Amino acid sequence: MSELLLGGSSIDRRRMMQGTAAGALMLGAGTMPARATPKRGGKLRIGMAHGQTSDSLDPGTHENGFTGAMVFNYNNYLTEVAADGNLVPELAEGWEASADAASWTFKLREAYFHDGRRIMAKDVLASMNHHRGEESQSAAKPILSPVVDLVAVGEDAVRFDLDSGNADFPYIVSDYHLPILPANDDGTLDWQSGVGSGGFKLVNFQPGVRADFERFDGYWKGDAPYFDAMEMLSIVDPVARTNALMTGAVDVIDRVDLNTVNLLKRNPNVVVHSASGTLHYTFPMRVNAEPFTDLNVRMALKYAINRQEMVDKILQGFGFVGNDLPISKDQRFFNSEIPQREMDLDKSKFYLKQANLSSLDVTLQAADAAYSGAVDAALLFSSSAAKAGINIKVERAANDGYWSNIWNSKPFCACYWGGRPIEDQMFSTAYTTGVPWNDTAWSNERFDELLVSARAELNEETRRGMYYEMQEILHDDGGLICPMFAAYVTARSKTIATPEVYGSNWSLDGNRFAERWWFA
Repeated sequence: MSELLLGGSSIDRRRMMQGTAAGALMLGAGTMPARATPKRGGKLRIGMAHGQTSDSLDPGTHENGFTGAMVFNYNNYLTEVAADGNLVPELAEGWEASADAASWTFKLREAYFHDGRRIMAKDVLASMNHHRGEESQSAAKPILSPVVDLVAVGEDAVRFDLDSGNADFPYIVSDYHLPILPANDDGTLDWQSGVGSGGFKLVNFQPGVRADFERFDGYWKGDAPYFDAMEMLSIVDPVARTNALMTGAVDVIDRVDLNTVNLLKRNPNVVVHSASGTLHYTFPMRVNAEPFTDLNVRMALKYAINRQEMVDKILQGFGFVGNDLPISKDQRFFNSEIPQREMDLDKSKFYLKQANLSSLDVTLQAADAAYSGAVDAALLFSSSAAKAGINIKVERAANDGYWSNIWNSKPFCACYWGGRPIEDQMFSTAYTTGVPWNDTAWSNERFDELLVSARAELNEETRRGMYYEMQEILHDDGGLICPMFAAYVTARSKTIATPEVYGSNWSLDGNRFAERWWFA
């Protein structure tokens, strides 16, 4: 039996494709017993290490942890990656595929938006088409590009027709950019009103500051959520975030400052939680900007970084070294045959010489908005690279506006990626030619060809070979420096109870904390 590994949990791929020829695929809820019976009541307060004044309710623009978590609080999706790693239905009761996996039909359950309207096929069409337009700059546009037709099947089902088979398509519609929102009368998407169908109603949103929610009593999931209200606060500064938890100003913080994690662990009223998944930290080099147009320069930099030092000093051991790939070692098609790239100053100097350079000067921009410790990581990189004749000037950028002004714009910066549960989704989002979130501006014709072919290939081993080759191409040619994969480290008051099984596909229980947690 072949399996898909996700965050340490396995997904049975025989069951995933069960009935593809016949058509039917129905997955159960996959919930696990909790430590205690959840209780109703109270207001949850969360301090988030993300958020900027340019944030929007438009799901296609969500690019940081604040909006990424917020969208799960007041919305639902067709499918959901459950806490145990299984893909389960959410607004879709189930789905069926054609024999070649090139057509997928999703049947909707009875569920309602916060304003009382029943969720219908037209809402799914508007929600997906919002990302598919020719002028769309949505981050989800690349992963929906294989959809050639999207039609309503009656009022409570939709069919996606793809340009070729895709065995993993039900995963794609769980992407956090693809919530099901109400359709306007003209078929466009109403994202401005903040009306969703999730366990909480959005009552206030101040970009870069806060978001406030109240419980939606008409939620179709029954008893969930358990909190009566919730507030999310943008607290990007790690010291302020830690102090907010220690003083009781918030109940939970994400992205614990790993330099002070031991202090939190000694506090009897605080629980520190670590979960490994696909989170990785990167230094993208834009290959369309000098000097990164030269592969030799890129290779010189890749060999000038001490990855283990970063894991030890920046992550304090809460993670593992990366190999200039966005695919985690626990994922199904991770290429374990590619030798681990280590710091090798002689090789770095060799590649500089190949570029006809005796030394190199570059500027690297970083901020805590990228990830806690990003500036220190950049300084460590600068220190090790200097020994190879590479002068990296580290510039501390402002936290506010980092994702709109620095990332995906400046030639060399610090970045983090939450990763994606399947390889196709990660590659389609960030490494395909011309997609909006290709933060290295990299393009490789063979890589693009393999991506399309692998998506349609239903033979597991043939598909594995394709993904292996794609990783080799990216590793050897791309503009990605990925020195480390990080665990999601969060901290919460002991007054907060969580289920026995804790999601690791995103931070904070797969970003489903709002409907899975309660006050003890």
